[in-house]
Amino acid sequence: MTDIHFKLNTGAKIPALGLGTWQSPEGQVRAAVAHAIKVGYRHIDCAYVYGNENEVGEGIKEGLAAAGISRADLFITTKLWCTYHTRAEQNLDMSLKSLGLDYVDLYLMHWPVAMNPNGNHEKFPKLPDGSRDLVRDRSHVDTYKDMEKLVKTGKVKAIGVSNYSKKFLEELLPKVDTVPAVNQIENHPLLPQQDVVDFCKEKGTLVTAYSPLGSTGSPLFQDPHVIKLAEQKGVNPGTILLSYPIARGVVVIPKSVTPSRIEDNKKIVALSEDDLASLAEISKDGVTRYIYPEFGVDFGFPDKS
Repeated sequence: MTDIHFKLNTGAKIPALGLGTWQSPEGQVRAAVAHAIKVGYRHIDCAYVYGNENEVGEGIKEGLAAAGISRADLFITTKLWCTYHTRAEQNLDMSLKSLGLDYVDLYLMHWPVAMNPNGNHEKFPKLPDGSRDLVRDRSHVDTYKDMEKLVKTGKVKAIGVSNYSKKFLEELLPKVDTVPAVNQIENHPLLPQQDVVDFCKEKGTLVTAYSPLGSTGSPLFQDPHVIKLAEQKGVNPGTILLSYPIARGVVVIPKSVTPSRIEDNKKIVALSEDDLASLAEISKDGVTRYIYPEFGVDFGFPDKS
């Protein structure tokens, strides 16, 4: 089901289901994006740091032709990387060139952390001790203010954030003019982040869930609550896990380069309040965070577990 949409605080509509492209290998991601668009996906999630936006752009072009639709029918998201926090427009232009686009529908700050733009690596600079080379006196608020200016250029339709805890949102909102349209976070029944979801809803920021299935070989697939719901509804556990965020009013962006899986991921089912309550039981004994940066502790990110 690819016709469910949510509304952003800009008034624009965003498809509730998108195709994620993180860790989608070069040589495969072009065909995956093209196939997704051909079979009905209208939302593609990208990022400069993924290193595959050239192929994603080729897939978009191919998919548009195959589906007989125009660029305006797609919703494309990309993200500002940490080493470009003082060069937001430059990084945006790099992504636009790679994607072959004049604009993106949504531009997110990938992490609220700046890394050394003149370090020993363009994307992942490190200090001699092997730790990440961070710019600690660069505030994420200043970076977001630079992003606000990009809306006036027409190169982005909306801006937002990613990997923001409630703490970072509380720091940001009083100091900026534009409420983030989206906060993209790791989100699944083992990491519901209900405090962040509720806070975002209160402020008018839509949440997007990445890693909705957890990690590779996630125990979520074997969880009895997930299995029971899947059996009741005649679907596979993955369908339940992708339906979970949408039932909570959260966008979901599963990644796949397998055509059959891309098609299977469209099979969203309705979940009732009782279904959601059952899934909420999964995290009652503790949460599990699968995506955790090595700089997390330094910046007060929620604990890994």
